[in-house]
Amino acid sequence: MAEENAVLVDPADAPRQPAKWRLGGALWLLGMPGVVAVVWALLPPLRANEALLPLPLWAVVLLSGLQTAVLLALAVAVGVWLAPRVGLRAPVVSSWLAGQPIGPALRTQLTPGVLGGVAGATWLWALSRVEPAALQPSDPASAMPLVVKLLYGGVTEELLVRWGVMTLLLWLGWRVVQRGQGQPDKVLVALAVLLSAVLFALGHLPAAQVLAGVLTVPVVAFVLVGNTAFGLVAGWLYARHGLESAILAHVLVHLLSYPLL
Repeated sequence: MAEENAVLVDPADAPRQPAKWRLGGALWLLGMPGVVAVVWALLPPLRANEALLPLPLWAVVLLSGLQTAVLLALAVAVGVWLAPRVGLRAPVVSSWLAGQPIGPALRTQLTPGVLGGVAGATWLWALSRVEPAALQPSDPASAMPLVVKLLYGGVTEELLVRWGVMTLLLWLGWRVVQRGQGQPDKVLVALAVLLSAVLFALGHLPAAQVLAGVLTVPVVAFVLVGNTAFGLVAGWLYARHGLESAILAHVLVHLLSYPLL
């Protein structure tokens, strides 16, 4: 049993859990700056094509922000309700909300998060050497601003994909295979990590299509391989150490790789 649960946060070491509504509210607010940042980044291209929009610019911006905010709320709610049942945690935020010192929870996140971020940035830099020309922006000024990558990519995406999607996948597997008994088997955890990593990669294809114009085989392969690899790292960090280590790694990937790309 100990071996099967090795990839999960030990419930005995987890901090006292705050009320679900408080944890959900805190995590939603944590992800909202990323929502604002990505909507802000969309303003210039939307304004440039304002005449083609089906609605006034302000309405398109408002609806885009609301849609993402609602998706974030759903992902946060899924994680808040299901993560504790399958041994997944957000230890730092939970400790803070419960009025406990965050130092012990933070220390367990720092080293793996930093190592994951350095590994991810190195992988991204190496992969950029073989990046298809179609994915390279013709105008460097049109590239996604760093603040958007840090806030949306580093924080909001982790709440959507790891806290929401990966938690749901693990819970479904646990309910079907183990009938909700005991802690999830390590094979179920690995499958949840893998499937959420693939979905994370697939979620980047629409942006790749906008940039490349057409999804060729090299473009699809590049996007799927690159993002799935980091998704595996982030998923493992979430399962083994907690949500904050995955967020830290994702933020560092963008921060460290930005000057190199």
